[in-house]
Amino acid sequence: MKRNMFIACGLLSCALTLQAQTRDGGIDVQMMQQIRKAGLTPSDRALSNAIATNSIDDLARNFRNAGPVDTYFSVETPKQNIQDQKSSGRCWLFTGLNVLRSKFARQHKDSLKIEFSHVYLSFYDQLEKANLMLQAVIDNAGKPFEDPRVQGFFKNPISDGGTFCGVSDLTAKYGVVPMEVMPETYSAENTSRMAKIVSSKLREYGLELRKMVADKKSKAAIKARKTEMLANIYHILSLSLGEPVKTFTYAFKDKNGKQIGKPKTYTPQQFYQETVGSPLNGTFIMVMNDPRRPYYKTYEIEYDRHTYDGHNWKYVNLPMEDIAKMAIASLKDSTKMYTSYDVGKQLDRKRGYLDVDNYDYGMLYGTSFPMTKADRIATFDSGSTHAMTLTAVDLDENGQPKKWKVENSWGPNYGQNGYLIMTNPWFNEYMFRLVVDNKYVPENIMKVSQQKPIMVVPEDPLFQEDK
Repeated sequence: MKRNMFIACGLLSCALTLQAQTRDGGIDVQMMQQIRKAGLTPSDRALSNAIATNSIDDLARNFRNAGPVDTYFSVETPKQNIQDQKSSGRCWLFTGLNVLRSKFARQHKDSLKIEFSHVYLSFYDQLEKANLMLQAVIDNAGKPFEDPRVQGFFKNPISDGGTFCGVSDLTAKYGVVPMEVMPETYSAENTSRMAKIVSSKLREYGLELRKMVADKKSKAAIKARKTEMLANIYHILSLSLGEPVKTFTYAFKDKNGKQIGKPKTYTPQQFYQETVGSPLNGTFIMVMNDPRRPYYKTYEIEYDRHTYDGHNWKYVNLPMEDIAKMAIASLKDSTKMYTSYDVGKQLDRKRGYLDVDNYDYGMLYGTSFPMTKADRIATFDSGSTHAMTLTAVDLDENGQPKKWKVENSWGPNYGQNGYLIMTNPWFNEYMFRLVVDNKYVPENIMKVSQQKPIMVVPEDPLFQEDK
């Protein structure tokens, strides 16, 4: 009796609560009645049972598009070993070093191979980003703590994501080393816990530095204290990633693994000169497809760099047709490129295949998804999430692209033996960034790249790091 009364009172309480929520904009009783009309019909029951007990992707898979993947490419660059970034956000670094090692092999007509250490540059990337955050806090200490820029520094003090600008700045400053000289560690391949520990220290240090500025401490005292803070970050990184090598002995090997000549002793900077040569900055432009903004304009993202004294991410906004032409010209000259995508959209993981018709979620749920690329970017529904190395294109009889191939960094067993294949329609919808050598850039686009850039805030939905 009491239990029934309790249930009845509970139901009555819920009903009264719903009726009491009459503030304009809330869900009232009448609105709920209208909403419930969109509930399941008897014919939906079987579909509901299927969705409840199966993967949504399996049910939305377009059967007519699920056949064998065409792996032929009319223009393809030489293959190289597939790397694996494991549980880290370093795709930008893997992709950038893929480009550099392919250039080295090409210069030596594929007779010599090199594998660069990722953890070596990861170490300095994290140290430089820690300094960037702390110095940015100092530079903006006069702003209220609630200022969006200040909040951004404390919300995301550090990450292991990035762009090709990081590759160009870090390699020029710290050089490179072979993979066998400084191999991966657990924390390099699984970065989340280390990142949380470092982030916590940086937030603590950021508060202290803001107080020092507020207390009108001298610039020399603030710099000295920041240096002490970075020494502690260096110690944490050394324990987690290993302390970076300063000199090492190395002998090059041919494509069959046979040693060439006698071993030599190098510093990382000397090895950079031996394998990469001159600095990368000034030899390339970064282009992007952002249909929200005017094309043939140059943009720069404030504070979007890896080192405080380095280069902000600067790009030329272009239609996809122009981007494709430069990419094709580069591939025809056997030159791989850094590219980035919204890789999770319409990805058939089993086949390593990306196509706009892989899955029909609208048909499954009885709705549609009509947003354009510009709409998806503006609403945070789509943006650059992952960098991969562009290696091949398949052209039709008129020289137009049909499909593309990228070298991924998810290991050799993923997708098409470590590669992903994407149709040109998918490429147009979900490709965002391309780094291309100046020699493949038309004169009119090169002139645009030399314009004074339009500054863009880093909070923009499209300007996230590749991971």
